[in-house]
Amino acid sequence: MQAQKYSIKDWAKDDRPREKLLSKSPNSLSDSELLAILIHHGSREKSAIDLARDILKLGKNNLDELGRLEVQDLMTIKGIGEAKAVAIAAALELGRRRQSTSFLEKPIIRASLDMGVYLQNLLKDYTHEVFAVIFLNQANKINHFEIISSGGITGTVADPRIILRKALQVEAVKLVLCHNHPSGNLKPSRADEDLTKKIHNAALFFDIRVLDHIIVSSEGYFSFADEGLL
Repeated sequence: MQAQKYSIKDWAKDDRPREKLLSKSPNSLSDSELLAILIHHGSREKSAIDLARDILKLGKNNLDELGRLEVQDLMTIKGIGEAKAVAIAAALELGRRRQSTSFLEKPIIRASLDMGVYLQNLLKDYTHEVFAVIFLNQANKINHFEIISSGGITGTVADPRIILRKALQVEAVKLVLCHNHPSGNLKPSRADEDLTKKIHNAALFFDIRVLDHIIVSSEGYFSFADEGLL
């Protein structure tokens, strides 16, 4: 009897998330209703909507915070097993990739603002440091984007040889370096500055220019070029 009490099937048809999406549009649904569609079925104690609200609460009712949750975090909620958690994580990743696709398809990169906003959206949800590189041709068109290395909470190491080998493979003549600061602090460390100089100097031997090194966090971005550090 308790399972029936919490079943969405007992709701009015217009109130059911899936039917509401079909009869209206996705943007007419609340965040919890969209999550409920991903969850698909509730538990014995709670409906899919109730579980969705628990997930949003875990993410502080903020979609940016929700995007930082990992599968294991989602599974701490009673009623959210591995399959449901994986489906939610996959949907969040698709959202990130959609944001990145529009940037990567832009014909020419003109300013640090373009790169800063794009990279912030792409990397800010990582709970550990990652080091990425944008590879560009002579006309500032993007040839390739790749996360080169992943580290711990406090840092990561990028090997200039790996970066330059990839640059030659994709025929790039310009690079934009990037890494995230999970702590939120955008100030570059001495290690960040030393690594930037190391890659910059090594790239010159191959007539490859390092245009910028951008640090991103949930707070925004820091551009080495804008601050006169390159």
